Amino acid sequence: MGGYFPQQCLRETTDFRFPVEITKVTQKNIIRIIYEFLQQIFQLFSKNLPVDVWNTSKIENFQNGIHHQIEELETCLSEEQSKARNNFQTWILKTTIYSIKKYFQRITNFLKDKQYSHCSWEAVQMELSYCLDFIFALLH
Repeated sequence: MGGYFPQQCLRETTDFRFPVEITKVTQKNIIRIIYEFLQQIFQLFSKNLPVDVWNTSKIENFQNGIHHQIEELETCLSEEQSKARNNFQTWILKTTIYSIKKYFQRITNFLKDKQYSHCSWEAVQMELSYCLDFIFALLH
């Protein structure tokens, strides 16, 4: 994965409409939200990558890191689910997760429409850096 955004790809940027519903989630649901983001990112990076342009070992390290974090979060989630109650916060959480899935579907559709081109992946990589920044902000 590159360290800069190539100038020839500037026309490939788009607004993926980051799900603002996330701001309504309570502190106790953050683990589930982070889990969903990481699951979606892992799935996205598991198909049609521009390996001819990006460093394959960096992509594999990134995927391995994401997979490890998902496994760690699954342990937390199994403990959390036993305490879950069906209330308004659960409804907000489900709505937020749905919004995250729609967000990643827009990203996937963008990649498909652009035939998984190098520049489309660069635009997605830039977008995902914002996602990861948001996840880190949730953790603090």
